[in-house]
Amino acid sequence: MTVVLSSAELTLRAWAAADATALAALADDAELRRWTSHRVADEDDAVRWIAAQQAGWATRERLSFAVLAHGQVAGHAVLKRPGGTGAVGEIGYWTGAPARGLGLASRAVELLTAWAFDADQGQGLTRLELFHNVGNPASCRVAEKAGFALEAVLPPRPPHPLDGHLHVCERGTVPEC
Repeated sequence: MTVVLSSAELTLRAWAAADATALAALADDAELRRWTSHRVADEDDAVRWIAAQQAGWATRERLSFAVLAHGQVAGHAVLKRPGGTGAVGEIGYWTGAPARGLGLASRAVELLTAWAFDADQGQGLTRLELFHNVGNPASCRVAEKAGFALEAVLPPRPPHPLDGHLHVCERGTVPEC
């Protein structure tokens, strides 16, 4: 099943092998490495990472999207579903340095959230969770802008070595997230 989510400014679509060069360039960023647990060292590594994302679609456990702004890969958004089933999922995201501060991450999370909750065209989930390191205020702003409420401060847990924030959004909440 091919899924493409879009708005006026951005498109979310499955990662493709042709994205390896762009991914490797975006991943060569100290700030991105600071806040994410995955590493992409070079273009060969990017090819392997993209293959892993494609495998996640096959199992339905990790539905990963390249975030494109003006036709260029600008970031990543993912819906994680352990076991590929259930009513709860986890949203993850990152943006490359050229796209930071432009609101792309929150808009990507909004698009992915709407699709995840959609029972007809999407996944029909009822609850989404979003985790980030407490020391990352930009991710906190993304979560809040996308309608995710702070639910708890969590102790460190792999792969996160520091305390984290748990933000949640539930289908049907007002304002709609």
